[in-house]
Amino acid sequence: MTSAPAPQAPEAPQAGVQGARPIELFFDLVFVFAVTQLSGVVAHPAGPDTYVQAALMFLSLMWMYDGYVWLSSNLSFDGDLDSWLYFLAMAGFLVMAVGIPDVRGAGGRPFGLGLLLVTVIHTVMFARVPNASARAILGIAPFNVASAALVLASTLASGALHWALWIGGVGVLLLATVTRREQAFELSPQHFVERHGLLILITLGESVMGLGLGVRGLVLDGPRLIYLLLGLLLAAHLWWGYFGPNHDRAEHHFISAAPERRNRMALLGFGYLHMAMMAGIILFAAAVEVGVHEPAHHTPGVGAWNLASGLALFYAGHVAFRRVMAVGSGWLRVLISVLCGLSVILGLTTSALGQLVACAAVIVVITLLEDYAGLDRGATGSGAETSP
Repeated sequence: MTSAPAPQAPEAPQAGVQGARPIELFFDLVFVFAVTQLSGVVAHPAGPDTYVQAALMFLSLMWMYDGYVWLSSNLSFDGDLDSWLYFLAMAGFLVMAVGIPDVRGAGGRPFGLGLLLVTVIHTVMFARVPNASARAILGIAPFNVASAALVLASTLASGALHWALWIGGVGVLLLATVTRREQAFELSPQHFVERHGLLILITLGESVMGLGLGVRGLVLDGPRLIYLLLGLLLAAHLWWGYFGPNHDRAEHHFISAAPERRNRMALLGFGYLHMAMMAGIILFAAAVEVGVHEPAHHTPGVGAWNLASGLALFYAGHVAFRRVMAVGSGWLRVLISVLCGLSVILGLTTSALGQLVACAAVIVVITLLEDYAGLDRGATGSGAETSP
């Protein structure tokens, strides 16, 4: 008589923070105001230098936002001091956000001081965590503080010196990446994945809010209503592109990776490549907020370029993210990125609605091929086999 197999013992719960806490959700809602401000800047640029300035602000903001995700992955928020310091950091991000629209003028100093404040608080809080990250912060804090100081100095300068200082500030952060300062940190992987997913979700919500604000006070005629609904459809497909079938596999590979490799995946995949996807959503939001005003008329060049580059950047970023997480080549999404980028020709020669229809058709058809025809759904290997 064959005995029944003994029941397997349940997996031990993973140590560390398991999910986002209410204070972190509040933090994200404050931070997304900065995203809204950036979207407003690129929706109505004064010239090409507006995009350069927006990119530099975005990189500075996102680096420190990610720094706080690494931080909260080590914090329990059991004591009042951590909570109050976290609220003080929110105040710093809020000050930065209100300075964004006029960062080359009166808003520059608040932005720089806010960045310095959130950087110092980040270092102080990290030094208090009860694990190896408290020592690891000493390796990256000089880069963060130097970057914030250079950005603050740039807001007090003008002309070539302004650009040199701010680019130098961002360059310092890239140097921290090259020297692999992230290796000694600890993080809670499930919490890390959830926080970045929530940020993508909230930012997509901001794009829908932009659509709604764009039609405020306008007559909802046929073209405008179609544009509104297509904008929502595209936002939904960006959501599906991120949270679709490969999302759980990416999370599994991330959680099961060795700690040092996981930290590199966190920096590249959830850091830089999420920045690319976030930037794509910001450009998309800026485009549809403007395009919904006169959807049947000739598109302003800025709106056409914002829509094309935003969608192209999001999908290109997600392809690279899939590569880092070892969940498929994403070649069909490369095709989406290329075709959406080429849609700028339609936007410049026809109308905002024509471009949006073309982008929606490309994304819907290729997504159906990927998800329901079974194309490009296989993983490239385990998280331990592919090195980013």
